[in-house]
Amino acid sequence: MPIKNCKFGKNVKIPYPDLVNLYDCKIGDNSFIGPFVEIQKGVKIGRNCRIQSHAFICEGVAIEDDVFVGHGVTFTNCLMPACRKEWKMKRTLVKKHTAIGSNATILPVAIGSNTLIGAGAVVTKDIKDFAVVAGNPAKILRYLSK
Repeated sequence: MPIKNCKFGKNVKIPYPDLVNLYDCKIGDNSFIGPFVEIQKGVKIGRNCRIQSHAFICEGVAIEDDVFVGHGVTFTNCLMPACRKEWKMKRTLVKKHTAIGSNATILPVAIGSNTLIGAGAVVTKDIKDFAVVAGNPAKILRYLSK
């Protein structure tokens, strides 16, 4: 599994570089990339992020600083099947200080800062700052105090 044409900030940790697939992406200072992670072209990962094993981060995703992405999290970049001729990439933004639980699926959305997404959640709509969401489809359970 290759690492090709990536820009890394200072102190990026990739303990198993032979077990990741990273290409044409940017990863900020002090971030961690676990084994069996794929990060596609154009993805931007901020500083102090932790991307756990088996995460899939596709083209069109931007992740700001201090974000945790749990094991097996999958991002998507379309709302229609790829076999359709009019396929268009959709973008996802994950704002700072957010945690995404293991095995969550993130459709093209904007996720606010200081947000907590429960394990296994399927996020289909934008999420405001300080929200706690879980379920399939993900629903707001409460808001964290500022």
